[in-house]
Amino acid sequence: MNAKILIVEDERDIVDLLQYNLQEAGFETDYVRNGADALHRAVEKSPDLILLDLMLPEVDGLIVCRLLKNDPRTKNIPIVMVTAKTEEQDRIAGLELGVDDYITKPFSPKEVVLRVSAVLRRIQVGNQQAADTKQIQRHGLIIDLDKHQVLTESGPIDLTATEFKLITLFARSPGRVFTRDILMDVIWGEEYYGIDRTVDTHVSRLRRKLGAFGEHIETVHGVGYRFKEGS
Repeated sequence: MNAKILIVEDERDIVDLLQYNLQEAGFETDYVRNGADALHRAVEKSPDLILLDLMLPEVDGLIVCRLLKNDPRTKNIPIVMVTAKTEEQDRIAGLELGVDDYITKPFSPKEVVLRVSAVLRRIQVGNQQAADTKQIQRHGLIIDLDKHQVLTESGPIDLTATEFKLITLFARSPGRVFTRDILMDVIWGEEYYGIDRTVDTHVSRLRRKLGAFGEHIETVHGVGYRFKEGS
């Protein structure tokens, strides 16, 4: 695929394992061993994806992620978090910061390659659709961004502005988990002080209006929602 992967990991044996398997799969790799170097290298080299360890010396991985996502030069670089921590709060924290996927140690090298490939493929498809068609097509749904319509074979579906924002957000990033906090910020704005039930109510109404297509919006219990991968 010739994509450039930046590995941010302080354990050399893990770096070697990741580099070997990613290079065998056709990726170019680079690595750094701490968060400060990761921030510098991301700006300098503009990698296609960052494999980011959560537990890093000097600067914590979550802080690195936050800084990357807040920097206009690096905010669009997809991040896959690699961590030994399995607590739900760490996964949620990463997802809220914009992490595209996460892998827990110990991991299978094959799993890493597959997940990296999947994230890059999602990004590529999304970018291509945005550039070429002004439409998003998922599972038989057509989301026309110019006309602000959602269409099926049976015709248009009548959605509110908020519901249209929700389905567009989900469909742009199939497979990505959106927490309720992220949905509140993106859809209603950071200044809106609502409750989790607000999100749940709107998602429930959206599913009902979508009918059979609503099953593609999956609930991730204790975290939020995601749109099922596939075309």
